[in-house]
Formats: sequence, structure tokens, C-alpha cells
Amino acid sequence: MSEQQCDIAIIGAGPAGMGAAVAAAAHGARVVLLDEQEAPGGQIYRAITAATPERLRILGPDYAAGAALAKAFAASGALHITGAAVWQVTRERVVHYLRDGGVASLQAGQVILCTGAMERPFPIPGWTLPGVMTAGAAQILLKSADLAPVEPVVLAGCGPLLYLLGWQYVRAGVPIRAIVDTTDGADYRRALSHLGGALAGWRYLKKGLALMRTLRKSGVPFYKGATGLAVEGDDAVRALHFTSGGREHRIETRTVLLHQGVVPNTQFTWALRAAHRWDDIQLCWQPQADQWGALDIPGIYIAGDGRGIGGALAARLQGELAGLAAAHAAGRLDAAERDRHAAPALAALRSHLQIRPFLDALYRPKAANRVPADGVVVCRCEEVTAGEIRAFVELGCGGPNQTKSFGRCGMGPCQGRLCGLTVTEIIAQARGVPPQEVGYYRIRPPIKPITLGELAREA
Repeated sequence: MSEQQCDIAIIGAGPAGMGAAVAAAAHGARVVLLDEQEAPGGQIYRAITAATPERLRILGPDYAAGAALAKAFAASGALHITGAAVWQVTRERVVHYLRDGGVASLQAGQVILCTGAMERPFPIPGWTLPGVMTAGAAQILLKSADLAPVEPVVLAGCGPLLYLLGWQYVRAGVPIRAIVDTTDGADYRRALSHLGGALAGWRYLKKGLALMRTLRKSGVPFYKGATGLAVEGDDAVRALHFTSGGREHRIETRTVLLHQGVVPNTQFTWALRAAHRWDDIQLCWQPQADQWGALDIPGIYIAGDGRGIGGALAARLQGELAGLAAAHAAGRLDAAERDRHAAPALAALRSHLQIRPFLDALYRPKAANRVPADGVVVCRCEEVTAGEIRAFVELGCGGPNQTKSFGRCGMGPCQGRLCGLTVTEIIAQARGVPPQEVGYYRIRPPIKPITLGELAREA
């Protein structure tokens, strides 16, 4: 086992992690950034340092903007440990990670978690069939390996990423059979109350409208206000069935890409027993943090979409703020200097977040697509259905942790990532109480898989 020491350890090399590293290292802090990938970028800017001109053209300017941040990070002087799977972070700020089959630990004065977001579960009939993927997974293949479907695909759900991927597929020449949008008139009316923020964030609004125009000009069939989504097939996808405009539709396809937004990846903050709250606007758990990203655990911060969904530019700014706060805590700059450097980032962050209430209202996932019918599988790892979870509640199950005892729900390899939010909402609905009262799984290390042999070698 090898052990290192540093002023600040950062987990995750996305926009928040790189922003934090650049800000902290600029003031002389000894910074170590750990990430599973072999190059910086995270999910948003994945493989940006190796992107070809053609990939940059297809993915567009928002993706290409990550190159400048990656370049600044490379020049920052921060130590970048690549291929590092962090499997535990302790409240004493010890970071344990696995790399190249070996184990190591890092004692940090401050820790900044920049673990990003994950796609929200989309539990509808047939969502576990081969041929069903998330839009985010499909985009990762496009970014990292220039892989895209050769047969016509159906994109279904709601949210900016769904339309962005459709736009990128059009530029890449990927055939799109249809975009099935669950957004309806009620969503638009609800979003109108936040129109002021949308107009203040007009650059984001302009980009979104441009994506939609491109999709329409390309001739992609567009279905609005879709309900009753169900994937048909026996051993693989055969079609997507839904209702739109008062009519039932069945679109044959071998690939369905689902998406209804992203949510914070809170596995590390739950494992640390940090305080969380249920956000009824973004319909997810969020760790409680102050303006610097400080959790209620001394010396541990969180930045980026892992603390609340705000997008890549907001994540970078939150990373900068956390980096400045951690550098101050490490004695690398005084409070006045920290505040002076933070002022522009705080102002820019407020500007970038102005459009969030509009987007959250417009693309609020439908209850039927979050809290499924009895026959739908919720826990893919252990094949537990929504009906079984409701039956557990009737027997006295009060929260997600108890579902493990009743039927192994949440005990599979994903450790509840794919079912946690759904289980919380199903139980809350069945009990007639708020999700905050129901709670979440008790997450325990290892956060990432590690063998007994590897663990024994560390001991």
C-alpha cells in the first residue's frame, strides 16, 4: 500500500474538478485530482483532449469549450492521478482508491467531491430489454469512441440532453425514426411563471431553440405530450408504444434511447453521512452545502452537479469557489483574498443559474414515468418490481433500507444507483408521506467494486 499527503484532494476531473484544481493550485496549494478516466473531461467533456475535428464538429461548441479548461488544468501544476477508482472517502479525509490492480490511500487536508450527475431512472414497461439505453450512455459512446447507431433510433422522454443528442445525431448522419417528447401544455404553462429567468438566461434559451429548429428542418418526426410509454419486445426491443395527440402510436425500432433529466450522484455524500434534503423542484436528493460547497463535515466540500443540477459552466464556477475555500482552509490565502477572487465567480454563477427554474418547471418528469405501475421492474439488479415494493410497505416496510431485507432491492452491483430515487418515491406514495420522511439507502463502502484480495493487500 502506498500513501501520500496533500493539501487538497479532488475526486472527479469534470468541469467542477478541473475548475477547483486550477483555482486552488493557483494559490500554491498542493492539489491531487483523482479520476477513473485516462484523461480529464468528466462526462460532459469526455475525451476532449483527444477529440478530432470531426468529433468537435458533430458535438458542437459547448463540448469544444472544454478544451480550454483541460489545457488550463494541465498547466495548473496539480497532480492528476488517472485510472483511479475511488472506493472510499472517510470523514477524516482519507481517500482510498484502486489503480492498476493496486490499492493506495491519500491523506488530504481538504477534500472536494466533484462526482457529477447520473441519469434519472426511467422505469417504464420494457426498459430493461436489450436495445434500450439512456441518452447519456449513447452520447458517451459518441464522445469517446465515435460510435453511433446505424439503424433508425427512437429518442423518448424530455430534457435538454434528449434534444442535444438528437441534434448531434443529425450532424453525424444517424437516422432518427422519431423524438417522443413527454413535455405537454401543462409543463409550458408552469414554466411561463419563470419566463423572467429564462429571458435573463437568453443565451441558453437561444441555444435550445436552435437545437429544435435543426431537428425540425431535418424532418425528424416529433410527438408531443406523449403518455403511456412502453417498450415492446421479448428478447430485444421491437417497438415503442405510446399515446400522443389523443391517438395511440407504435413505432418499430431496435434501439430506444430514454432520458428524463439528470440528478446528483450522491453516493459519496450519503456514505459520508452528510446531511441531505429532498428537492421537490428537481425531484431528487441534494447534499446540504453552503455557498462555498462546504458540507456539514469539516474539511469536505462538494461542487458541480453532484450538489444540484446546474450545467457545465455552473459546475466549473462552483469548482472554483470550492477550490478557493479549500485553499483558504489550507492556509494558502486569507479570507479577504479568497472573497476578492470569489466575487466574479459568484456573480457569474448567479447569472448561469437564472434559467434553472424555467428548465426545471418545463422538463419536470411525469409521475407515471418516475413511479411506475406494479408490473414494472424497479431494481434491475435483483429484478424487484414496483408492485413487490408496495407489498413490502403493506407488510410494514418504512423505507429503502428495509426493502433490502424484504426482497434484496438495492443490493445489486449498482448499489441502488438505478433504483434509489424510484424506491423512495414509491414508498412515499404508498405511505402518503413526503420523500424526505422516507429517506434513502444507507450507502456503505466500497463505492466502487474492489476484490477481497485487493482489500487484504491494503490492510
